[in-house]
Amino acid sequence: MEISAVLQSIENTSIASSIRDSLYLFPMLESMHVIGLAIVFGTIAIMDLRLLGLASVNRPFHKVAADILKWTWIAFIITFLTGGLMFSTNATAYFHNSVFQAKMALLLLAGFNMGIFELTTGRTLGKWDTSPSPPRAAKRAAVVSLTLWIGIIFLGRWIGFTTSHSQPKEDTAPQINLDDLFPGAADDSKAPAPPETPKN
Repeated sequence: MEISAVLQSIENTSIASSIRDSLYLFPMLESMHVIGLAIVFGTIAIMDLRLLGLASVNRPFHKVAADILKWTWIAFIITFLTGGLMFSTNATAYFHNSVFQAKMALLLLAGFNMGIFELTTGRTLGKWDTSPSPPRAAKRAAVVSLTLWIGIIFLGRWIGFTTSHSQPKEDTAPQINLDDLFPGAADDSKAPAPPETPKN
C-alpha cells in the first residue's frame, strides 16, 4: 500500500473526524501536548544539568535519575499519544511538512544520544555517580541532549504555523446590493437637492 493511501486512511478514521469536527478537542489535545512536552524537557534538563555539574551536585546521579525518570516517561507517553491524535487529523499535510520531519529527526537523535550514553558512560556510573563533576563524555551527552530538546520544542511550535488544517473555500456567497434592500434610499440619494432659502 502506498504511503499516501495509508495517510488518507488515517485521516478517514472516526476518531480523526471527531477531532476535526469538534470545537474543543484539538485545542485540548494541543494544550496537553504542550504541557507534556514541557514536563519531558524540564525533567530531562534537571538530569542534564546534574551531568554538567550545575545542579544537584550533592546528590548521586542515580538518585536524581530514579526520582525523575518515571515522570519523564509518563509525560512522554502523554505527549506521544496527544501528538499522534493531532497528526491523525491532517496526516498527509503533517507527513510532508519539512518542519515536522525535522522535529521527528531530532527526536530520533535525542533517543540515539540517550542510548549511546547508557551503553557507554552509563555503564561506568559507579565510578562517577557521586562526583560533583561527571566525566567529559557525560557532559557532552548532556549538552547534546539539551540542544536537541530545545530544537524539538522550537520546531514543535513552528509546525502550527506551517501546516494548514483546511483549505480556504472560495467565496461563492451572492453579493448583497443595499440598493435592492432599501430602494427608497437609493431614489432619495438621486433626487435633486431642494432650492436654497434666500438669505436676507
